[in-house]
Amino acid sequence: MIIVLLFAAFLLGIPIAFALGIVSLGQIVSDGYPLLVVAQRLFTGVDSIALTAIPLFILSGGLMLKGGMSDRLVNFADLLIGHHPSGLAMVSILACMFFAAITGSAIAATAAIGGIMAPIMIEKGYDKEFCAPLLATGGSIGPIIPPSIPLLIYGVMANVSVAKLFIGGFIPGILMGIALMIYSYFVGKKRNYIGRDKKASISEILVAGKDAILALIMPIIIIGGIMSGFFSPTESATVATFYALIIGLFVYKELKLSDLPAILLDAAKSTGQVLLVVGAASLFTWVITVNNIPQTVGAFLADNVGSKFMLLLIINIILLIAGTFIDTTSAVVIFTPLFLPIIQMFGIDLIHFGLVMAVNLTIGMCTPPLGVCLFVAGSITKVSLKEQMKDLIPMLIVLILVLLIITYVPSTVTILPNKFVK
Repeated sequence: MIIVLLFAAFLLGIPIAFALGIVSLGQIVSDGYPLLVVAQRLFTGVDSIALTAIPLFILSGGLMLKGGMSDRLVNFADLLIGHHPSGLAMVSILACMFFAAITGSAIAATAAIGGIMAPIMIEKGYDKEFCAPLLATGGSIGPIIPPSIPLLIYGVMANVSVAKLFIGGFIPGILMGIALMIYSYFVGKKRNYIGRDKKASISEILVAGKDAILALIMPIIIIGGIMSGFFSPTESATVATFYALIIGLFVYKELKLSDLPAILLDAAKSTGQVLLVVGAASLFTWVITVNNIPQTVGAFLADNVGSKFMLLLIINIILLIAGTFIDTTSAVVIFTPLFLPIIQMFGIDLIHFGLVMAVNLTIGMCTPPLGVCLFVAGSITKVSLKEQMKDLIPMLIVLILVLLIITYVPSTVTILPNKFVK
């Protein structure tokens, strides 16, 4: 009943955090538990050293966005592959992949790369109705290639290595990017979307690479430090923040001291939103646990689902649907405690499942009706959601095919963590 009430609250438009809190509070009162439990669980939910990485990664993303890194990444990507048919479309996807390795945010990638690439693509004859969903789906790679806030939250809730989750996101994120670039290439040949007039010379690529190198080596520093054990994922967020600040202020010199108050305020607002959801989700998790809901659902599936294959298919369908109207962070904190006992019962690797969940839910970020990346891209290109649908559907099919590969070939996720992270 509590699950039904929760989704009824969502459908009524109640904000996620408040819906979780209200439904949980009602159940606690109904069960006769003391209200002190509410304060305890809200505090316990956010009392984790690993979660301190969230404000730092959000802050580092804001510093990088304002510090000029996106322009340099786009220029470098353009010189690498911009001469191919649909070259600008592929540049957009590659730039989103680079940017994902810096900020880990789908919205930031869509906004930053879209703001640069959309006007250029439209000027070169690309249909606006193609550009908007392309930028949205490209931006969805953001939370998969590390660093990733959804993976960080999943790691804390599932009590698994965040470092392994981060490393495990590389191959899925790259597969998503390559699949979208291949699709864009064939669409470009069919519609005569032109790329650069000529292939860039080696010297041009080297000059652009030199200009972008400080942005490109940042993920190497962060992930290399985690893999080597030099610092933890939480400490890597601190390194990322100071690195972005120094490069933006003193090297690229596009970040001004006057920009910092607004960047800090935006980071504080975003952090507050995320942690409010995490705290409310901790309360909700406690309520469903004491009422044996995960165990009941697990027993039902164990009796009625005969294989991992079918279980993963059912979970994929549930998450794809949920992702269309629940934001990624909220969905992670809602479904992780619900599915965790079930996947453990079926012997599914927790690292693998974390990436399956993340890819599912990021696809939701470019799926109506929530589809926040669609609205960001649409506002940049001045294209309505309805106008995007024709080109969006095949792009979603491409991403779902990648999702199925990741789901049923676990080594796409586990091979790197098992090899490089102890």
